[in-house]
Amino acid sequence: MSDHFVDRNRLWSRLDAAVAALPEPPPTPIAVVDLDAFDANAADLVRRAGGKPIRVASKSLRVPALISRALAHEGFAGVLAYTLAEALWLHESGVSDDIVVAYPTVDAAALRRLTSSPDAAGAITLMVDDPAHLAVIDAARSGDAVEVRIALDLDAGLRLGRQHIGPKRSPLFDTADVVAMARRVHEHDGVRLVGVMTYEGQVAGVQDDVPDQRTKSLLVRRLKQASMAQLEVRRREISDALAAVITLEFWNGGGSGSVEATAADPAVTEVAAGSGLLVPGIFDHYASFDPHPAAYFGLRVTRKPTPAMATVHGGGLIASGATGEDRSPVPWAPPGLHLTGLEGAGEVQTPLTGHPAALLRIGDLVWFRHAKSGELFEHVRDVHLVSGESVTEVVPSYRGCGLAF
Repeated sequence: MSDHFVDRNRLWSRLDAAVAALPEPPPTPIAVVDLDAFDANAADLVRRAGGKPIRVASKSLRVPALISRALAHEGFAGVLAYTLAEALWLHESGVSDDIVVAYPTVDAAALRRLTSSPDAAGAITLMVDDPAHLAVIDAARSGDAVEVRIALDLDAGLRLGRQHIGPKRSPLFDTADVVAMARRVHEHDGVRLVGVMTYEGQVAGVQDDVPDQRTKSLLVRRLKQASMAQLEVRRREISDALAAVITLEFWNGGGSGSVEATAADPAVTEVAAGSGLLVPGIFDHYASFDPHPAAYFGLRVTRKPTPAMATVHGGGLIASGATGEDRSPVPWAPPGLHLTGLEGAGEVQTPLTGHPAALLRIGDLVWFRHAKSGELFEHVRDVHLVSGESVTEVVPSYRGCGLAF
């Protein structure tokens, strides 16, 4: 990833020019997506996937137009949604007719909608990892409900003795437990087992080439290698065992940070990616790929508390996950700006230090990168799509569509 000061100064000028050309100055935060970088990232993800289709992780986008843009790229197919209500809306809106919900749902109202619609039930796959999830589906049925497509979410963490490294997701780890759950779904009335998901977040979502952290980065890369080696064996064993029970339509795996390694696994038929299209702050410093940041938000300078500081209005768009510095937004353009240690990014104001702060004037724009992909767009209604120095289109986020998933 190029983060050279010259490139970031050019970005500052380009985004400022694009916004200045609008008929009316938009309110801040001004959300912008660089389409040239977005498309370059999409092409690179397809290259890294080595011929296996990429399912778009909607949680990492949350802008219908961007989900559709990704799906228009050859090599992308289907959506990995994060709620059933979202999946139903994406289907009803014509965004996709192949949607896998990545997390189990207990949303009774959405389940009633799904089980009463043959079209929706044929397009949407639900995730389960516990018999209780099947009971929730049954409770939502009414009358002659349609058959529901089901996928199993399997734990993809690394086991080192009694230690578990990775997201705490599914209780299904051992092959015997997976097969037992598969048989239970297979024998359950009104549902059909069609797929499996293994998300190795400890590989796909962890930086492993961080400047000034050589020893830690080396350890992380070794843990990633060990995790993928262990997971390939587990996937093969589980795949062979499941073949005696059911013929699956798909096996989903991976994420933006592990596309090559996951796609190389023979058991996997498709990979998931979303963050790699926009490249938020926590996707800097990966050894496996060189992405192009594509999403930014602009805030205007409203105060000069000292000649050497500048304060912008807003900025406290803190990302989810374990709290820490890596969850804060990154002041990006102009380059050389820093959050202060005492105030950080505030809800209504964010003071900035660094050489450029002395040059900024009240009313100037400062461009930030959000720490996690997609979450930025929960804070805005409009997303400005930029190509070169022009805003080519202003499109709604989910929030701009009046939706909150």
